[in-house]
Amino acid sequence: MNINVFVIGDIVGKPGRLILKDKLKPYIDSENIHFCIANAENAAAGAGITEEIAEELLSYGIDVITTGDHVWDKKEIFRTLETNKSVLRPNNYSPLAIGKGYVVKRSKTDAPVGVINLLGRVFMKPIDCPFRSVDEALKNISKETNIIFVDIHAEATSEKIAMGWYLDGKVSAVVGTHTHIPTADEKILPKGTAYITDLGMTGPHESILGRKIDCVLKAIVTQMPTKFEVAEKDVRINGVKIVVDSQSGKANSIKRVEIKEHD
Repeated sequence: MNINVFVIGDIVGKPGRLILKDKLKPYIDSENIHFCIANAENAAAGAGITEEIAEELLSYGIDVITTGDHVWDKKEIFRTLETNKSVLRPNNYSPLAIGKGYVVKRSKTDAPVGVINLLGRVFMKPIDCPFRSVDEALKNISKETNIIFVDIHAEATSEKIAMGWYLDGKVSAVVGTHTHIPTADEKILPKGTAYITDLGMTGPHESILGRKIDCVLKAIVTQMPTKFEVAEKDVRINGVKIVVDSQSGKANSIKRVEIKEHD
Protein backbone atom coordinates (compact mmCIF):
# COMPACT_ATOMS: atom_id res chain seq x y z
CA MET A 1 0.00 0.00 0.00
CA ASN A 2 1.16 3.52 -0.78
CA ILE A 3 0.83 6.65 1.34
CA ASN A 4 0.56 10.06 -0.35
CA VAL A 5 2.29 12.90 1.50
CA PHE A 6 2.13 16.60 0.62
CA VAL A 7 5.01 18.72 1.95
CA ILE A 8 4.57 22.49 1.77
CA GLY A 9 7.32 25.10 1.45
CA ASP A 10 7.77 28.08 3.80
CA ILE A 11 4.45 29.78 4.54
CA VAL A 12 4.95 33.55 4.43
CA GLY A 13 2.55 35.84 6.27
CA LYS A 14 -1.18 36.30 5.83
CA PRO A 15 -1.13 35.77 2.04
CA GLY A 16 0.40 32.32 2.53
CA ARG A 17 -2.15 31.42 5.19
CA LEU A 18 -5.11 32.62 3.12
CA ILE A 19 -4.22 30.61 0.03
CA LEU A 20 -3.92 27.51 2.18
CA LYS A 21 -7.33 28.21 3.70
CA ASP A 22 -8.77 28.39 0.19
CA LYS A 23 -6.80 25.75 -1.71
CA LEU A 24 -5.33 23.13 0.63
CA LYS A 25 -8.35 20.97 1.45
CA PRO A 26 -9.51 20.76 -2.19
CA TYR A 27 -5.99 19.66 -3.18
CA ILE A 28 -5.86 17.08 -0.36
CA ASP A 29 -9.18 15.65 -1.53
CA SER A 30 -8.41 15.66 -5.25
CA GLU A 31 -4.95 14.09 -4.82
CA ASN A 32 -5.96 11.65 -2.06
CA ILE A 33 -3.36 13.06 0.33
CA HIS A 34 -2.98 10.98 3.49
CA PHE A 35 -0.58 13.23 5.40
CA CYS A 36 0.49 16.89 5.15
CA ILE A 37 3.59 18.65 6.48
CA ALA A 38 4.29 22.40 6.23
CA ASN A 39 7.08 24.73 7.26
CA ALA A 40 5.50 27.74 8.96
CA GLU A 41 8.33 29.63 10.62
CA ASN A 42 7.46 32.75 8.58
CA ALA A 43 3.69 32.50 8.97
CA ALA A 44 3.29 35.42 11.41
CA ALA A 45 3.86 38.64 9.45
CA GLY A 46 6.86 37.05 7.76
CA ALA A 47 8.85 36.09 10.86
CA GLY A 48 7.85 33.53 13.46
CA ILE A 49 4.61 31.79 14.32
CA THR A 50 2.01 32.21 17.07
CA GLU A 51 -0.24 29.76 18.89
CA GLU A 52 -3.29 31.13 17.10
CA ILE A 53 -1.68 30.79 13.68
CA ALA A 54 -0.48 27.27 14.43
CA GLU A 55 -4.02 26.21 15.33
CA GLU A 56 -5.34 27.95 12.21
CA LEU A 57 -2.93 26.09 9.93
CA LEU A 58 -3.61 22.73 11.57
CA SER A 59 -7.34 23.29 10.99
CA TYR A 60 -6.70 23.56 7.23
CA GLY A 61 -5.52 19.95 7.02
CA ILE A 62 -1.83 20.23 7.95
CA ASP A 63 -0.76 17.36 10.23
CA VAL A 64 2.69 18.57 11.32
CA ILE A 65 4.20 22.06 11.34
CA THR A 66 7.97 22.42 11.06
CA THR A 67 9.95 25.60 11.69
CA GLY A 68 13.50 26.96 11.55
CA ASP A 69 15.71 29.80 12.71
CA HIS A 70 12.73 32.15 13.25
CA VAL A 71 10.90 29.75 15.55
CA TRP A 72 11.57 31.90 18.64
CA ASP A 73 10.61 35.26 17.06
CA LYS A 74 7.11 35.30 18.54
CA LYS A 75 7.16 34.45 22.23
CA GLU A 76 3.50 33.39 22.01
CA ILE A 77 4.62 30.12 20.44
CA PHE A 78 6.50 28.93 23.53
CA ARG A 79 3.47 27.34 25.20
CA THR A 80 2.44 25.67 21.94
CA LEU A 81 5.88 24.11 21.54
CA GLU A 82 5.56 22.69 25.04
CA THR A 83 2.03 21.32 24.65
CA ASN A 84 1.28 20.64 20.98
CA LYS A 85 3.20 17.68 19.53
CA SER A 86 2.19 18.69 16.01
CA VAL A 87 4.35 21.85 16.11
CA LEU A 88 8.09 21.23 15.96
CA ARG A 89 11.24 23.27 16.46
CA PRO A 90 14.57 22.13 14.97
CA ASN A 91 15.81 19.02 16.74
CA ASN A 92 19.40 20.23 16.89
CA TYR A 93 18.67 23.13 19.21
CA SER A 94 19.94 22.55 22.74
CA PRO A 95 18.17 19.67 24.52
CA LEU A 96 17.40 22.27 27.20
CA ALA A 97 15.27 24.28 24.74
CA ILE A 98 11.50 23.95 25.00
CA GLY A 99 9.65 21.84 22.47
CA LYS A 100 10.50 18.76 20.43
CA GLY A 101 12.28 18.30 17.13
CA TYR A 102 10.48 15.18 15.94
CA VAL A 103 7.15 13.44 16.19
CA VAL A 104 5.32 10.32 15.01
CA LYS A 105 1.65 10.77 14.01
CA ARG A 106 -0.93 8.59 12.33
CA SER A 107 -1.91 9.28 8.73
CA LYS A 108 -5.40 8.91 7.26
CA THR A 109 -4.47 5.31 6.41
CA ASP A 110 -3.52 4.79 10.09
CA ALA A 111 0.13 4.32 9.07
CA PRO A 112 2.54 6.01 11.51
CA VAL A 113 4.55 8.84 9.92
CA GLY A 114 7.68 10.27 11.52
CA VAL A 115 8.72 13.88 10.96
CA ILE A 116 12.11 15.31 11.93
CA ASN A 117 12.91 19.04 11.84
CA LEU A 118 16.57 20.09 11.45
CA LEU A 119 18.40 23.41 11.14
CA GLY A 120 21.51 23.88 9.03
CA ARG A 121 24.77 25.39 10.30
CA VAL A 122 26.37 26.92 7.19
CA PHE A 123 25.78 30.73 7.12
CA MET A 124 23.47 30.33 10.13
CA LYS A 125 23.75 31.06 13.85
CA PRO A 126 25.65 28.45 15.92
CA ILE A 127 23.66 25.29 16.60
CA ASP A 128 24.32 21.62 17.34
CA CYS A 129 25.31 19.28 14.50
CA PRO A 130 22.24 18.33 12.43
CA PHE A 131 23.86 15.06 11.32
CA ARG A 132 24.44 13.78 14.84
CA SER A 133 21.04 15.14 15.85
CA VAL A 134 19.18 13.23 13.16
CA ASP A 135 21.02 10.03 14.08
CA GLU A 136 19.78 10.34 17.66
CA ALA A 137 16.21 11.05 16.52
CA LEU A 138 16.22 8.05 14.20
CA LYS A 139 17.15 5.73 17.07
CA ASN A 140 13.74 6.48 18.57
CA ILE A 141 11.57 7.05 15.51
CA SER A 142 12.71 3.94 13.65
CA LYS A 143 11.31 1.82 16.50
CA GLU A 144 7.83 3.11 15.62
CA THR A 145 7.85 3.54 11.84
CA ASN A 146 9.94 3.36 8.68
CA ILE A 147 7.96 6.18 7.03
CA ILE A 148 10.10 9.17 7.98
CA PHE A 149 10.27 12.71 6.56
CA VAL A 150 13.07 15.16 7.29
CA ASP A 151 12.80 18.94 6.82
CA ILE A 152 16.27 20.48 6.81
CA HIS A 153 15.91 24.24 7.11
CA ALA A 154 19.23 25.49 5.76
CA GLU A 155 20.88 28.24 3.74
CA ALA A 156 23.55 26.29 1.88
CA THR A 157 22.46 23.96 -0.91
CA SER A 158 25.57 21.87 -0.30
CA GLU A 159 24.52 21.16 3.29
CA LYS A 160 21.03 20.10 2.21
CA ILE A 161 22.39 17.86 -0.53
CA ALA A 162 24.85 16.32 1.93
CA MET A 163 21.97 15.54 4.30
CA GLY A 164 20.06 13.88 1.47
CA TRP A 165 22.94 11.54 0.68
CA TYR A 166 23.67 10.97 4.36
CA LEU A 167 20.12 9.79 4.97
CA ASP A 168 19.57 7.91 1.71
CA GLY A 169 17.99 4.58 2.61
CA LYS A 170 17.42 5.64 6.23
CA VAL A 171 14.36 7.85 5.70
CA SER A 172 11.56 8.19 3.17
CA ALA A 173 12.32 11.79 2.21
CA VAL A 174 14.64 14.72 2.83
CA VAL A 175 13.23 18.11 1.83
CA GLY A 176 14.95 21.47 2.09
CA THR A 177 13.36 24.71 3.24
CA HIS A 178 14.45 28.28 4.12
CA THR A 179 15.60 29.79 0.81
CA HIS A 180 12.03 30.21 -0.55
CA ILE A 181 12.98 29.32 -4.14
CA PRO A 182 11.75 25.95 -5.49
CA THR A 183 14.59 23.91 -6.95
CA ALA A 184 14.33 21.62 -9.98
CA ASP A 185 16.37 18.74 -8.55
CA GLU A 186 13.64 16.50 -7.14
CA LYS A 187 14.71 12.86 -7.38
CA ILE A 188 14.67 9.44 -5.78
CA LEU A 189 18.15 8.68 -4.46
CA PRO A 190 19.65 5.21 -5.12
CA LYS A 191 18.53 3.65 -1.83
CA GLY A 192 14.96 4.91 -2.03
CA THR A 193 14.91 8.34 -0.35
CA ALA A 194 13.03 11.17 -2.08
CA TYR A 195 14.98 14.43 -2.15
CA ILE A 196 14.61 18.09 -3.15
CA THR A 197 16.94 20.94 -2.17
CA ASP A 198 14.18 23.49 -1.57
CA LEU A 199 10.39 23.25 -1.60
CA GLY A 200 9.95 26.93 -2.38
CA MET A 201 7.54 29.39 -0.79
CA THR A 202 3.84 29.49 0.00
CA GLY A 203 3.09 33.18 -0.23
CA PRO A 204 3.39 36.22 -2.52
CA HIS A 205 5.74 35.57 -5.46
CA GLU A 206 5.72 39.13 -6.81
CA SER A 207 8.28 39.88 -4.14
CA ILE A 208 11.82 39.27 -2.96
CA LEU A 209 11.46 36.08 -0.93
CA GLY A 210 7.98 37.12 0.16
CA ARG A 211 8.77 40.71 1.12
CA LYS A 212 7.84 43.89 -0.75
CA ILE A 213 10.32 44.55 -3.53
CA ASP A 214 10.80 48.25 -2.80
CA CYS A 215 11.59 47.61 0.87
CA VAL A 216 14.24 45.00 0.11
CA LEU A 217 15.80 47.02 -2.71
CA LYS A 218 16.03 50.06 -0.42
CA ALA A 219 17.88 48.02 2.19
CA ILE A 220 20.26 46.53 -0.36
CA VAL A 221 21.00 49.77 -2.21
CA THR A 222 21.23 52.15 0.76
CA GLN A 223 22.54 49.69 3.38
CA MET A 224 20.17 51.38 5.84
CA PRO A 225 17.86 49.56 8.30
CA THR A 226 14.52 48.98 6.58
CA LYS A 227 11.37 47.19 7.67
CA PHE A 228 10.69 44.25 5.38
CA GLU A 229 6.92 44.18 4.86
CA VAL A 230 5.19 41.08 3.51
CA ALA A 231 4.18 41.44 -0.15
CA GLU A 232 0.66 40.68 -1.42
CA LYS A 233 0.58 39.75 -5.12
CA ASP A 234 0.91 36.54 -7.14
CA VAL A 235 0.26 34.19 -4.22
CA ARG A 236 1.15 30.52 -4.74
CA ILE A 237 1.56 27.29 -2.84
CA ASN A 238 4.89 25.54 -3.46
CA GLY A 239 5.57 22.01 -2.32
CA VAL A 240 5.99 18.38 -3.36
CA LYS A 241 3.78 15.32 -3.43
CA ILE A 242 5.69 12.23 -2.37
CA VAL A 243 4.36 8.69 -2.70
CA VAL A 244 5.85 6.22 -0.22
CA ASP A 245 5.51 2.46 0.08
CA SER A 246 4.08 2.06 3.57
CA GLN A 247 5.71 -1.33 4.09
CA SER A 248 9.30 -0.53 3.09
CA GLY A 249 9.22 3.21 3.80
CA LYS A 250 10.92 3.85 0.46
CA ALA A 251 9.72 6.59 -1.85
CA ASN A 252 8.16 5.62 -5.17
CA SER A 253 7.87 9.13 -6.60
CA ILE A 254 8.31 12.83 -5.91
CA LYS A 255 6.59 15.57 -7.88
CA ARG A 256 6.80 19.35 -7.54
CA VAL A 257 3.48 21.09 -6.93
CA GLU A 258 2.56 24.71 -7.57
CA ILE A 259 -0.95 25.99 -6.90
CA LYS A 260 -1.79 29.59 -7.85
CA GLU A 261 -4.48 31.67 -6.17
CA HIS A 262 -6.58 31.84 -9.36
CA ASP A 263 -6.23 28.15 -10.32
